[in-house]
Amino acid sequence: MRIGYGTNGFANHRLDDALRIIADLGYTSVALTLDHHHLDPYAEDVAKQVDHVANLLDVLGLRSVVETGARYLLDPNHKHHPTLVSDEQERRVDFLARALRVAQGLGSDAVSFWSGIRPSTVDQDTAWRRLRAGVSAVLETAAEVNVPLGLEPEPGMFVQHLSDALRLREELGAPALLGVTLDVGHCVAVEPVDAPTCIRRAADLLVNVQLDDMRPGVHEHLEFGDGELDLRATLSALTEVGYTGVAAVELPRHSHAAPVVAARALVALHAALAPVNPAASDDTDPEWVSDVDHPWLVEAEQKVRRDPRTIAALFPAVGRKVGRAPLRPEADQQGLVHGTVDDLARTRLLAALAEVLDAGKLSEEIAQLYRYGDDAERRGVLRGLAALPAATVPAGLELVKDALRANDIRLVAAAMGDFAANHLDAHSWRHGVLKCLFVGVPLAAVAGLDARTDDELLRMVGDYAEERRAAGREVPADAVTLLEARP
Repeated sequence: MRIGYGTNGFANHRLDDALRIIADLGYTSVALTLDHHHLDPYAEDVAKQVDHVANLLDVLGLRSVVETGARYLLDPNHKHHPTLVSDEQERRVDFLARALRVAQGLGSDAVSFWSGIRPSTVDQDTAWRRLRAGVSAVLETAAEVNVPLGLEPEPGMFVQHLSDALRLREELGAPALLGVTLDVGHCVAVEPVDAPTCIRRAADLLVNVQLDDMRPGVHEHLEFGDGELDLRATLSALTEVGYTGVAAVELPRHSHAAPVVAARALVALHAALAPVNPAASDDTDPEWVSDVDHPWLVEAEQKVRRDPRTIAALFPAVGRKVGRAPLRPEADQQGLVHGTVDDLARTRLLAALAEVLDAGKLSEEIAQLYRYGDDAERRGVLRGLAALPAATVPAGLELVKDALRANDIRLVAAAMGDFAANHLDAHSWRHGVLKCLFVGVPLAAVAGLDARTDDELLRMVGDYAEERRAAGREVPADAVTLLEARP
Protein backbone atom coordinates (compact mmCIF):
# COMPACT_ATOMS: atom_id res chain seq x y z
CA MET A 1 0.00 0.00 0.00
CA ARG A 2 1.34 3.42 -0.99
CA ILE A 3 0.16 6.12 1.41
CA GLY A 4 -0.54 9.39 -0.40
CA TYR A 5 -2.30 12.75 -0.33
CA GLY A 6 -4.80 14.30 -2.71
CA THR A 7 -3.98 17.47 -4.62
CA ASN A 8 -7.56 18.66 -4.19
CA GLY A 9 -6.41 19.36 -0.63
CA PHE A 10 -3.71 21.65 -2.07
CA ALA A 11 -6.02 23.78 -4.23
CA ASN A 12 -4.18 26.99 -3.30
CA HIS A 13 -0.78 25.64 -4.35
CA ARG A 14 0.85 25.33 -7.74
CA LEU A 15 0.86 21.67 -8.71
CA ASP A 16 4.66 21.38 -8.69
CA ASP A 17 4.81 22.91 -5.21
CA ALA A 18 2.05 20.63 -3.94
CA LEU A 19 3.78 17.50 -5.25
CA ARG A 20 7.10 18.50 -3.69
CA ILE A 21 5.52 19.21 -0.32
CA ILE A 22 3.64 15.90 -0.38
CA ALA A 23 6.85 14.02 -1.14
CA ASP A 24 8.93 16.00 1.37
CA LEU A 25 6.47 15.16 4.13
CA GLY A 26 7.07 11.45 3.49
CA TYR A 27 4.10 10.42 1.38
CA THR A 28 4.87 7.95 -1.41
CA SER A 29 1.89 8.55 -3.69
CA VAL A 30 -0.51 11.23 -4.83
CA ALA A 31 -4.14 11.38 -5.95
CA LEU A 32 -4.02 14.05 -8.65
CA THR A 33 -7.31 15.87 -9.32
CA LEU A 34 -7.33 17.34 -12.83
CA ASP A 35 -8.44 20.98 -12.60
CA HIS A 36 -7.97 24.41 -14.19
CA HIS A 37 -4.63 25.00 -12.48
CA HIS A 38 -3.67 21.37 -11.86
CA LEU A 39 -2.92 19.72 -15.20
CA ASP A 40 -5.95 20.98 -17.14
CA PRO A 41 -6.82 18.27 -19.70
CA TYR A 42 -8.26 20.96 -22.01
CA ALA A 43 -5.08 23.05 -22.11
CA GLU A 44 -3.44 23.44 -25.51
CA ASP A 45 -0.10 22.27 -24.13
CA VAL A 46 -1.53 19.39 -22.07
CA ALA A 47 0.88 16.88 -23.61
CA LYS A 48 3.84 19.01 -22.54
CA GLN A 49 2.35 19.40 -19.05
CA VAL A 50 1.84 15.65 -18.73
CA ASP A 51 5.47 14.97 -19.65
CA HIS A 52 6.62 17.52 -17.10
CA VAL A 53 4.47 16.12 -14.28
CA ALA A 54 5.40 12.55 -15.16
CA ASN A 55 9.09 13.44 -14.84
CA LEU A 56 8.48 15.22 -11.55
CA LEU A 57 6.56 12.28 -10.12
CA ASP A 58 9.44 10.01 -11.11
CA VAL A 59 12.02 12.28 -9.49
CA LEU A 60 9.96 12.54 -6.30
CA GLY A 61 9.24 8.81 -6.21
CA LEU A 62 5.48 9.35 -6.14
CA ARG A 63 3.05 6.80 -7.49
CA SER A 64 -0.22 8.29 -8.72
CA VAL A 65 -3.89 7.92 -9.49
CA VAL A 66 -5.95 10.46 -11.44
CA GLU A 67 -9.07 11.89 -9.78
CA THR A 68 -11.86 13.56 -11.79
CA GLY A 69 -13.92 15.35 -9.14
CA ALA A 70 -13.05 18.96 -10.01
CA ARG A 71 -16.07 21.13 -9.26
CA TYR A 72 -16.28 23.63 -12.15
CA LEU A 73 -13.91 22.29 -14.78
CA LEU A 74 -16.64 21.32 -17.26
CA ASP A 75 -19.21 24.02 -16.47
CA PRO A 76 -18.25 27.30 -14.75
CA ASN A 77 -21.82 27.85 -13.55
CA HIS A 78 -22.84 24.41 -12.27
CA LYS A 79 -20.76 22.30 -9.90
CA HIS A 80 -19.87 18.81 -11.16
CA HIS A 81 -22.00 19.28 -14.29
CA PRO A 82 -22.57 17.47 -16.59
CA THR A 83 -22.44 13.93 -15.20
CA LEU A 84 -22.90 10.45 -16.58
CA VAL A 85 -26.61 10.55 -15.74
CA SER A 86 -27.45 14.07 -16.95
CA ASP A 87 -28.69 15.20 -20.35
CA GLU A 88 -25.23 16.15 -21.64
CA GLN A 89 -23.27 13.10 -20.59
CA GLU A 90 -21.15 13.24 -23.77
CA ARG A 91 -19.05 16.04 -22.23
CA ARG A 92 -18.42 13.93 -19.14
CA VAL A 93 -17.53 10.90 -21.26
CA ASP A 94 -15.08 13.03 -23.26
CA PHE A 95 -13.56 14.39 -20.05
CA LEU A 96 -13.05 10.91 -18.61
CA ALA A 97 -11.46 9.80 -21.89
CA ARG A 98 -9.06 12.75 -21.64
CA ALA A 99 -8.34 11.82 -18.02
CA LEU A 100 -7.47 8.27 -19.08
CA ARG A 101 -4.99 9.57 -21.64
CA VAL A 102 -3.45 11.85 -19.04
CA ALA A 103 -3.18 8.88 -16.69
CA GLN A 104 -1.48 6.85 -19.39
CA GLY A 105 1.08 9.60 -19.87
CA LEU A 106 1.72 9.86 -16.14
CA GLY A 107 1.94 6.10 -15.66
CA SER A 108 -0.89 6.34 -13.11
CA ASP A 109 -2.48 3.28 -11.53
CA ALA A 110 -6.06 4.21 -12.37
CA VAL A 111 -8.61 6.92 -13.09
CA SER A 112 -11.26 7.46 -10.44
CA PHE A 113 -14.78 8.69 -11.26
CA TRP A 114 -18.33 8.84 -9.89
CA SER A 115 -21.81 8.65 -11.38
CA GLY A 116 -23.13 12.11 -10.55
CA ILE A 117 -26.42 13.15 -8.99
CA ARG A 118 -29.60 12.02 -10.71
CA PRO A 119 -31.55 15.11 -11.90
CA SER A 120 -35.10 15.33 -10.55
CA THR A 121 -36.38 15.28 -14.13
CA VAL A 122 -34.72 11.92 -14.88
CA ASP A 123 -36.32 8.69 -13.66
CA GLN A 124 -34.34 5.80 -12.16
CA ASP A 125 -34.46 3.54 -15.22
CA THR A 126 -33.33 6.29 -17.59
CA ALA A 127 -30.49 7.25 -15.26
CA TRP A 128 -29.33 3.64 -15.03
CA ARG A 129 -29.39 3.25 -18.83
CA ARG A 130 -27.39 6.44 -19.22
CA LEU A 131 -24.89 5.32 -16.62
CA ARG A 132 -24.39 1.95 -18.28
CA ALA A 133 -23.97 3.54 -21.71
CA GLY A 134 -21.58 6.20 -20.42
CA VAL A 135 -19.36 3.80 -18.51
CA SER A 136 -19.31 1.45 -21.51
CA ALA A 137 -18.11 4.30 -23.71
CA VAL A 138 -15.40 5.28 -21.24
CA LEU A 139 -14.29 1.65 -20.98
CA GLU A 140 -13.52 1.69 -24.70
CA THR A 141 -10.90 4.37 -24.11
CA ALA A 142 -9.67 2.54 -21.01
CA ALA A 143 -9.02 -0.51 -23.19
CA GLU A 144 -7.15 1.60 -25.74
CA VAL A 145 -4.76 3.06 -23.15
CA ASN A 146 -4.82 0.04 -20.77
CA VAL A 147 -5.61 2.11 -17.68
CA PRO A 148 -8.12 0.81 -15.10
CA LEU A 149 -11.17 2.81 -14.02
CA GLY A 150 -12.34 3.01 -10.42
CA LEU A 151 -16.04 3.77 -9.88
CA GLU A 152 -16.47 5.58 -6.57
CA PRO A 153 -19.72 5.26 -4.62
CA GLU A 154 -20.47 8.81 -3.46
CA PRO A 155 -23.04 9.90 -0.84
CA GLY A 156 -26.01 11.60 -2.48
CA MET A 157 -25.08 10.47 -5.97
CA PHE A 158 -26.87 7.95 -8.17
CA VAL A 159 -24.25 5.34 -7.30
CA GLN A 160 -24.17 5.94 -3.57
CA HIS A 161 -23.37 2.54 -2.12
CA LEU A 162 -20.72 -0.09 -2.84
CA SER A 163 -23.51 -2.50 -3.76
CA ASP A 164 -24.57 -0.12 -6.57
CA ALA A 165 -21.05 -0.07 -8.00
CA LEU A 166 -20.77 -3.85 -7.82
CA ARG A 167 -24.17 -4.27 -9.48
CA LEU A 168 -23.18 -2.01 -12.38
CA ARG A 169 -19.93 -3.89 -12.87
CA GLU A 170 -21.74 -7.22 -13.02
CA GLU A 171 -24.33 -5.90 -15.49
CA LEU A 172 -21.51 -4.73 -17.74
CA GLY A 173 -20.02 -8.21 -17.76
CA ALA A 174 -17.41 -7.68 -15.01
CA PRO A 175 -14.86 -5.93 -17.27
CA ALA A 176 -11.32 -6.34 -16.04
CA LEU A 177 -10.61 -2.62 -16.36
CA LEU A 178 -13.57 -1.54 -14.22
CA GLY A 179 -12.76 -1.62 -10.54
CA VAL A 180 -13.75 0.27 -7.42
CA THR A 181 -12.53 3.45 -5.77
CA LEU A 182 -13.44 3.27 -2.08
CA ASP A 183 -13.55 6.33 0.14
CA VAL A 184 -13.43 4.87 3.64
CA GLY A 185 -15.14 7.94 5.08
CA HIS A 186 -18.13 7.31 2.82
CA CYS A 187 -18.45 3.91 4.46
CA VAL A 188 -18.96 5.65 7.80
CA ALA A 189 -21.37 8.19 6.32
CA VAL A 190 -23.76 6.03 4.29
CA GLU A 191 -22.86 2.35 4.14
CA PRO A 192 -24.79 -0.19 6.26
CA VAL A 193 -21.48 -1.79 7.32
CA ASP A 194 -18.14 -0.41 8.49
CA ALA A 195 -15.12 0.45 6.35
CA PRO A 196 -13.18 -2.79 7.02
CA THR A 197 -16.20 -4.82 5.91
CA CYS A 198 -16.53 -2.72 2.74
CA ILE A 199 -12.83 -3.26 2.04
CA ARG A 200 -13.16 -7.01 2.39
CA ARG A 201 -16.23 -6.99 0.16
CA ALA A 202 -14.49 -5.01 -2.60
CA ALA A 203 -11.11 -6.75 -2.00
CA ASP A 204 -9.46 -7.53 -5.32
CA LEU A 205 -11.63 -4.97 -7.18
CA LEU A 206 -9.99 -2.05 -5.36
CA VAL A 207 -7.93 0.13 -7.69
CA ASN A 208 -7.89 3.28 -5.55
CA VAL A 209 -8.56 4.10 -1.89
CA GLN A 210 -9.34 7.49 -0.35
CA LEU A 211 -8.63 8.03 3.35
CA ASP A 212 -10.55 10.44 5.57
CA ASP A 213 -12.78 10.48 8.61
CA MET A 214 -16.56 11.10 8.68
CA ARG A 215 -19.61 10.85 10.90
CA PRO A 216 -22.66 8.69 10.17
CA GLY A 217 -25.16 10.44 7.92
CA VAL A 218 -22.91 13.43 7.22
CA HIS A 219 -20.88 13.76 4.01
CA GLU A 220 -18.10 15.94 5.35
CA HIS A 221 -14.43 15.02 4.94
CA LEU A 222 -12.79 15.30 8.36
CA GLU A 223 -9.28 14.88 9.68
CA PHE A 224 -8.55 11.55 11.35
CA GLY A 225 -9.97 11.43 14.85
CA ASP A 226 -12.70 14.00 14.21
CA GLY A 227 -15.21 11.39 13.05
CA GLU A 228 -16.03 7.78 13.81
CA LEU A 229 -13.71 5.88 11.44
CA ASP A 230 -11.63 3.12 13.04
CA LEU A 231 -8.45 4.02 11.19
CA ARG A 232 -6.31 1.18 12.56
CA ALA A 233 -8.89 -1.46 11.67
CA THR A 234 -9.37 0.11 8.24
CA LEU A 235 -5.67 0.04 7.39
CA SER A 236 -5.41 -3.48 8.77
CA ALA A 237 -8.22 -4.59 6.47
CA LEU A 238 -6.38 -3.12 3.48
CA THR A 239 -3.29 -5.08 4.50
CA GLU A 240 -5.36 -8.20 5.05
CA VAL A 241 -6.81 -8.16 1.51
CA GLY A 242 -3.35 -7.56 0.04
CA TYR A 243 -4.06 -4.06 -1.30
CA THR A 244 -0.88 -2.59 -2.79
CA GLY A 245 -2.22 0.47 -4.61
CA VAL A 246 -2.54 4.14 -3.74
CA ALA A 247 -4.33 5.01 -0.48
CA ALA A 248 -4.46 8.80 -0.42
CA VAL A 249 -5.79 11.23 2.16
CA GLU A 250 -8.88 13.02 0.79
CA LEU A 251 -9.42 16.41 2.48
CA PRO A 252 -10.68 18.74 -0.29
CA ARG A 253 -11.81 21.50 2.07
CA HIS A 254 -8.56 21.86 3.97
CA SER A 255 -6.46 23.63 1.34
CA HIS A 256 -6.19 26.77 3.51
CA ALA A 257 -3.80 24.86 5.79
CA ALA A 258 -2.66 22.12 3.44
CA PRO A 259 0.97 21.55 4.57
CA VAL A 260 0.02 21.46 8.26
CA VAL A 261 -3.03 19.26 7.73
CA ALA A 262 -1.08 16.87 5.50
CA ALA A 263 1.63 16.57 8.14
CA ARG A 264 -0.95 15.84 10.86
CA ALA A 265 -2.60 13.23 8.67
CA LEU A 266 0.67 11.39 8.12
CA VAL A 267 1.35 11.29 11.86
CA ALA A 268 -2.08 9.76 12.41
CA LEU A 269 -1.51 7.22 9.65
CA HIS A 270 1.89 6.19 11.00
CA ALA A 271 0.37 5.75 14.46
CA ALA A 272 -2.44 3.60 13.05
CA LEU A 273 -0.01 1.51 11.02
CA ALA A 274 2.33 0.92 13.97
CA PRO A 275 2.11 -2.51 15.60
CA VAL A 276 -0.08 -2.77 18.68
CA ASN A 277 1.27 -4.31 21.84
CA PRO A 278 0.14 -7.94 21.73
CA ALA A 279 -1.33 -9.38 24.88
CA ALA A 280 0.80 -11.64 26.95
CA SER A 281 0.46 -15.34 26.25
CA ASP A 282 0.64 -16.28 29.94
CA ASP A 283 0.01 -14.81 33.39
CA THR A 284 3.01 -12.47 33.29
CA ASP A 285 2.93 -8.84 32.24
CA PRO A 286 2.84 -8.17 28.50
CA GLU A 287 6.36 -8.19 27.08
CA TRP A 288 7.01 -6.15 23.98
CA VAL A 289 9.81 -4.92 21.76
CA SER A 290 8.94 -1.25 21.40
CA ASP A 291 10.44 2.20 21.13
CA VAL A 292 10.79 2.12 24.90
CA ASP A 293 12.64 -1.19 24.54
CA HIS A 294 12.22 -4.40 26.42
CA PRO A 295 14.79 -4.44 29.26
CA TRP A 296 16.01 -7.92 28.43
CA LEU A 297 16.62 -6.99 24.81
CA VAL A 298 18.53 -3.82 25.70
CA GLU A 299 20.79 -5.81 27.99
CA ALA A 300 21.20 -8.57 25.38
CA GLU A 301 22.28 -6.05 22.74
CA GLN A 302 24.86 -4.66 25.13
CA LYS A 303 26.20 -8.14 25.86
CA VAL A 304 26.57 -8.89 22.14
CA ARG A 305 28.47 -5.65 21.59
CA ARG A 306 30.82 -6.46 24.49
CA ASP A 307 31.27 -10.12 23.57
CA PRO A 308 29.92 -11.32 20.18
CA ARG A 309 30.17 -14.94 21.34
CA THR A 310 27.20 -14.43 23.68
CA ILE A 311 24.80 -14.37 20.75
CA ALA A 312 24.97 -18.17 20.59
CA ALA A 313 23.10 -18.34 23.92
CA LEU A 314 21.01 -15.19 23.57
CA PHE A 315 19.57 -15.90 20.11
CA PRO A 316 17.67 -19.07 21.15
CA ALA A 317 16.36 -17.37 24.32
CA VAL A 318 14.62 -14.49 22.52
CA GLY A 319 11.15 -16.03 22.26
CA ARG A 320 11.02 -16.93 25.94
CA LYS A 321 12.11 -13.45 26.99
CA VAL A 322 10.19 -11.05 24.72
CA GLY A 323 7.35 -13.19 23.42
CA ARG A 324 6.40 -14.77 20.11
CA ALA A 325 3.22 -12.92 19.17
CA PRO A 326 2.64 -11.53 15.67
CA LEU A 327 3.48 -7.85 15.25
CA ARG A 328 0.05 -7.11 13.74
CA PRO A 329 -2.26 -9.75 15.17
CA GLU A 330 -5.44 -8.04 13.99
CA ALA A 331 -4.54 -8.55 10.32
CA ASP A 332 -1.67 -11.06 10.30
CA GLN A 333 -2.34 -13.69 12.95
CA GLN A 334 0.47 -16.01 11.87
CA GLY A 335 3.07 -13.30 11.44
CA LEU A 336 3.61 -14.25 7.80
CA VAL A 337 3.41 -10.72 6.41
CA HIS A 338 4.86 -8.53 9.16
CA GLY A 339 6.70 -11.04 11.29
CA THR A 340 6.61 -11.62 15.03
CA VAL A 341 7.92 -9.99 18.17
CA ASP A 342 10.81 -12.43 18.38
CA ASP A 343 11.63 -11.87 14.70
CA LEU A 344 12.06 -8.17 15.42
CA ALA A 345 14.13 -8.80 18.53
CA ARG A 346 16.46 -11.18 16.66
CA THR A 347 16.92 -8.56 13.93
CA ARG A 348 18.03 -6.16 16.63
CA LEU A 349 20.56 -8.66 17.97
CA LEU A 350 21.95 -9.26 14.49
CA ALA A 351 22.29 -5.53 13.95
CA ALA A 352 24.22 -5.27 17.21
CA LEU A 353 26.45 -8.15 16.09
CA ALA A 354 27.15 -6.36 12.82
CA GLU A 355 28.54 -3.41 14.77
CA VAL A 356 31.40 -5.46 16.22
CA LEU A 357 32.26 -8.16 13.64
CA ASP A 358 33.87 -7.79 10.26
CA ALA A 359 31.98 -9.03 7.20
CA GLY A 360 33.72 -12.39 7.06
CA LYS A 361 33.10 -13.34 10.67
CA LEU A 362 29.58 -11.93 10.54
CA SER A 363 28.77 -14.10 7.51
CA GLU A 364 30.09 -17.16 9.32
CA GLU A 365 28.06 -16.34 12.43
CA ILE A 366 24.71 -15.88 10.67
CA ALA A 367 25.29 -19.13 8.79
CA GLN A 368 25.87 -20.93 12.11
CA LEU A 369 22.83 -19.34 13.75
CA TYR A 370 20.71 -20.45 10.83
CA ARG A 371 22.20 -23.94 10.49
CA TYR A 372 21.88 -24.89 14.18
CA GLY A 373 18.76 -22.89 15.01
CA ASP A 374 15.18 -24.08 15.29
CA ASP A 375 12.50 -22.79 12.92
CA ALA A 376 11.95 -19.58 14.90
CA GLU A 377 15.68 -18.82 14.99
CA ARG A 378 15.99 -19.45 11.26
CA ARG A 379 13.11 -17.07 10.60
CA GLY A 380 14.85 -14.51 12.76
CA VAL A 381 18.02 -14.79 10.70
CA LEU A 382 16.12 -14.50 7.43
CA ARG A 383 14.16 -11.43 8.52
CA GLY A 384 17.30 -9.85 9.89
CA LEU A 385 19.36 -10.17 6.69
CA ALA A 386 18.10 -6.84 5.33
CA ALA A 387 19.62 -5.06 8.36
CA LEU A 388 23.14 -6.41 7.72
CA PRO A 389 26.00 -4.89 5.67
CA ALA A 390 26.20 -5.41 1.93
CA ALA A 391 29.28 -7.60 2.32
CA THR A 392 27.12 -10.33 3.88
CA VAL A 393 24.80 -10.57 0.85
CA PRO A 394 26.43 -13.73 -0.63
CA ALA A 395 26.02 -15.60 2.65
CA GLY A 396 22.47 -14.32 3.01
CA LEU A 397 21.52 -15.49 -0.47
CA GLU A 398 22.57 -19.03 0.36
CA LEU A 399 20.33 -19.00 3.43
CA VAL A 400 17.34 -17.64 1.49
CA LYS A 401 17.72 -20.29 -1.21
CA ASP A 402 17.90 -22.99 1.46
CA ALA A 403 14.72 -21.69 3.11
CA LEU A 404 12.87 -21.69 -0.20
CA ARG A 405 13.47 -25.42 -0.47
CA ALA A 406 11.45 -25.95 2.73
CA ASN A 407 7.68 -26.30 3.07
CA ASP A 408 7.34 -24.38 6.34
CA ILE A 409 5.11 -21.46 5.35
CA ARG A 410 6.58 -19.13 8.00
CA LEU A 411 10.11 -19.90 6.83
CA VAL A 412 9.18 -19.34 3.18
CA ALA A 413 7.42 -16.06 4.06
CA ALA A 414 10.48 -14.84 5.97
CA ALA A 415 12.74 -15.76 3.04
CA MET A 416 10.74 -13.57 0.62
CA GLY A 417 11.14 -10.37 2.60
CA ASP A 418 13.10 -7.20 1.86
CA PHE A 419 16.45 -8.96 1.50
CA ALA A 420 15.15 -11.24 -1.27
CA ALA A 421 13.41 -8.33 -2.98
CA ASN A 422 16.69 -6.43 -3.13
CA HIS A 423 19.20 -9.20 -3.82
CA LEU A 424 17.69 -12.46 -5.07
CA ASP A 425 18.22 -13.07 -8.79
CA ALA A 426 15.17 -12.91 -11.05
CA HIS A 427 14.95 -16.66 -11.66
CA SER A 428 15.13 -17.59 -7.99
CA TRP A 429 12.80 -14.76 -6.96
CA ARG A 430 10.11 -15.84 -9.45
CA HIS A 431 10.30 -19.39 -8.16
CA GLY A 432 10.05 -18.02 -4.63
CA VAL A 433 6.76 -16.33 -5.56
CA LEU A 434 5.49 -19.61 -7.01
CA LYS A 435 6.62 -21.41 -3.85
CA CYS A 436 4.47 -19.02 -1.83
CA LEU A 437 1.46 -19.92 -3.99
CA PHE A 438 2.22 -23.63 -3.68
CA VAL A 439 2.46 -23.70 0.11
CA GLY A 440 -0.16 -21.05 0.93
CA VAL A 441 1.91 -18.01 1.86
CA PRO A 442 -0.09 -14.82 1.07
CA LEU A 443 1.62 -12.75 -1.61
CA ALA A 444 1.32 -9.75 0.70
CA ALA A 445 4.34 -11.32 2.42
CA VAL A 446 6.45 -10.98 -0.74
CA ALA A 447 8.38 -7.73 -0.51
CA GLY A 448 8.71 -5.81 -3.76
CA LEU A 449 6.08 -7.90 -5.55
CA ASP A 450 4.63 -5.02 -7.52
CA ALA A 451 8.01 -3.64 -8.59
CA ARG A 452 9.55 -7.02 -9.55
CA THR A 453 6.59 -8.67 -11.25
CA ASP A 454 7.43 -9.17 -14.92
CA ASP A 455 6.02 -10.95 -17.96
CA GLU A 456 7.90 -14.14 -17.19
CA LEU A 457 6.45 -14.36 -13.68
CA LEU A 458 2.96 -13.74 -15.05
CA ARG A 459 3.52 -16.51 -17.60
CA MET A 460 4.62 -18.91 -14.87
CA VAL A 461 1.69 -18.01 -12.61
CA GLY A 462 -0.66 -18.30 -15.59
CA ASP A 463 0.64 -21.80 -16.36
CA TYR A 464 0.25 -22.75 -12.72
CA ALA A 465 -3.34 -21.49 -12.70
CA GLU A 466 -4.18 -23.42 -15.86
CA GLU A 467 -2.74 -26.60 -14.39
CA ARG A 468 -4.91 -26.15 -11.29
CA ARG A 469 -8.03 -25.58 -13.37
CA ALA A 470 -7.29 -28.56 -15.60
CA ALA A 471 -7.01 -30.74 -12.51
CA GLY A 472 -10.31 -29.41 -11.17
CA ARG A 473 -8.58 -27.65 -8.30
CA GLU A 474 -9.18 -24.14 -7.04
CA VAL A 475 -6.74 -21.42 -8.11
CA PRO A 476 -5.43 -19.42 -5.13
CA ALA A 477 -7.05 -15.99 -4.91
CA ASP A 478 -3.61 -14.32 -4.84
CA ALA A 479 -2.74 -15.89 -8.20
CA VAL A 480 -6.00 -14.66 -9.73
CA THR A 481 -5.45 -11.17 -8.33
CA LEU A 482 -1.89 -11.02 -9.64
CA LEU A 483 -2.94 -12.07 -13.14
CA GLU A 484 -5.96 -9.75 -13.28
CA ALA A 485 -3.92 -6.77 -12.07
CA ARG A 486 -1.55 -7.14 -15.04
CA PRO A 487 -3.73 -7.63 -18.15
